[in-house]
Amino acid sequence: MRQLEDRFNHKYNYPYVFLNDVPFTEEFKKYTSALTKAKTEYGLIQPEQWSVPDHIDMDVVRQNMKQMEREGVLYGGSLPYRHMCRYESGFFFRHELLDKYDYYWRVEPGVQFFCDIDFDPFVYIRDNDIKYSFTVSLYEYPKTIHTLWDAVKEFAIAYPEYIENDNLMEFISSDNGKTYNLCHFWSNFEIADLNLWRSEAYLKFFDFLDKKGGFFYERWGDAPVHSIAAALFLKKHQVHFFKEIGYKHEPFMHCPSEEELQLKCHCNPSDSFDFQGYSCTKRFLDLVSK
Repeated sequence: MRQLEDRFNHKYNYPYVFLNDVPFTEEFKKYTSALTKAKTEYGLIQPEQWSVPDHIDMDVVRQNMKQMEREGVLYGGSLPYRHMCRYESGFFFRHELLDKYDYYWRVEPGVQFFCDIDFDPFVYIRDNDIKYSFTVSLYEYPKTIHTLWDAVKEFAIAYPEYIENDNLMEFISSDNGKTYNLCHFWSNFEIADLNLWRSEAYLKFFDFLDKKGGFFYERWGDAPVHSIAAALFLKKHQVHFFKEIGYKHEPFMHCPSEEELQLKCHCNPSDSFDFQGYSCTKRFLDLVSK
């Protein structure tokens, strides 16, 4: 938060909205509000949005969690992580504190911002008809999403009217939709239009996935869910890579390589994840440059 203020928000004073499944302490409120001149708001997540739906068999969930833990799957044995992924996939944008906003910038604890941001990303995406933006993309852990793509294909067959013709299917599939190639935008950084998630297409998509139970039986992440939705429901030009925003969420980082941008940054481009083998960013850039 301190870095985001220093690099960007001290010039704009956009408000911060903090959401948690338990009440924030007065100490947390005191120290976070002291970091900015902007308004800070603190919201409590509704219990029913951070709980296991009635249709989920918890015996199967516990059994699968133990198996994933044995296999060393990251957060495979964590129920709170599953709640978080489901909440970020289907509910954060419905919180009453966000009702008055059209755009958001997702900021997570411990992330770093390396570059002075001397433009307003919110104005940029509004003026350029961009609905979703990212800084890091990579491949998902296949063991966390065994049946996700099957569910996506079912949805696309049932609701073909929601699939955009000029879409980014080639980003998420290497065989014209038969299989998922695991590419996704890393959703711990998002600057996006809240109305994408509020749309009829996305609400039906989330509800369809939620009924499948994969958020709990497997460990479907909000990153592939958001990415697949953005790729299928948006036009190519509506998804944007913010190369100007140097960013790190352990262990991956994006650091601009252009000299004019480097003059505003304190990161080493050679450490950037962009064009490493496990990154999908080159695939995205090649696709949107066609």
